[in-house]
Amino acid sequence: MMMGGMQEEEFDDLLDDWFIESLKTYKDLHVFQLDNPSQVIEWTSEKTVCVAGYSASKNEILELRLPLKLFADENKGLCAERDFKVVHGGFTEGPVRCLRHVPGTRCVVTNDGQNADLQVWDLGGDDSDVIRRTGSIKGRRVSETGSRIAARPSTPPQVLHGARSSDVQLTQLISGQTLYELETTSDEPLSSLQFVSDSVFVASCFNGSVYIADTRTAAAPQLSPPPPPSGESVLWRMDTSVAPQQSGCKVVRLSSSGRAVVSDLRNLGGIACQAQLDIQTRPYKAEDVSVSWAPRLDGYVSVSGFGGAVQIYNTCAWTPELQDVEPLFQHRGHVVLSEQTDGSVPVFITSHVWHPERPRTLLSAASDGSVHVWDWVEPDTRDVS
Repeated sequence: MMMGGMQEEEFDDLLDDWFIESLKTYKDLHVFQLDNPSQVIEWTSEKTVCVAGYSASKNEILELRLPLKLFADENKGLCAERDFKVVHGGFTEGPVRCLRHVPGTRCVVTNDGQNADLQVWDLGGDDSDVIRRTGSIKGRRVSETGSRIAARPSTPPQVLHGARSSDVQLTQLISGQTLYELETTSDEPLSSLQFVSDSVFVASCFNGSVYIADTRTAAAPQLSPPPPPSGESVLWRMDTSVAPQQSGCKVVRLSSSGRAVVSDLRNLGGIACQAQLDIQTRPYKAEDVSVSWAPRLDGYVSVSGFGGAVQIYNTCAWTPELQDVEPLFQHRGHVVLSEQTDGSVPVFITSHVWHPERPRTLLSAASDGSVHVWDWVEPDTRDVS
């Protein structure tokens, strides 16, 4: 076996070194292998996630239960359940490029990236292990990056969706009725849609502009322009932070060149802090760059899309002046554990998410079909003996 031209003996030494180091850097690390890689990881409960393939032909859509050993507070070694388990599964005729769970239901909504319509799925229950398609939601237009989806946090079940800033609409899941449309004359491809409350949402575009709108009113949305240019053409991804322990609602925008800008939602034109991240490689595809706030750690963000690692940064140490920063932690397990042959395409991260309750637990998926769940150790608290 070789790894990107590396001799087998060298690879074995690298694997041994990483494994020894991981005993100090991880509290937990569990590995699962899918038949095909997934671009989506979506929580359906505290212990289950949905994944789905994105190849051009038929794909699996699966609900996985995380290893029960991960949740054992004491005597982890006595816990028999150490592996991921498929609890529900089905097939989709096309790729799955975006997937969202609808809170309070056993439904997920997907988009294939090929048309504007959404697909609605029943995840099944105790009486059935089959995931079935139950309907569809009409969209307006398609873009080359597909539709973005956000589920309203509370009942009745409603989903926000659209491919471009001029196409965003709120649809009632049961009736298919359109309840709201974003009124804007721009036609920028969307990078994300996110609710920040039960009725207020943000729509971010790949050019870095952000719309803030309220579904209860027909008033024009608030538009924030992109951050000041850095001298090169870039695509931007965004995430908002609305967790209870956060000081206000923060927005982080990450460019395909590795520049991260944090702003207050009430003043998106300003820069609270920013940094040039320690990016070793350019993204495989600029639209796959991802940034996500930690829901239970104030000021922490995770970044992927720049090669085969997931990076953790602490924005609390950043300043308004642009500065170079290094990650607090890097998960390189997908690359280290992959079985690559000489000349093969390098492994890259396709998706990652934070656990909603466990502060330092994340899930990540890679282009080789691997799925990892890992609980990392804060560097200052590691046992160095």
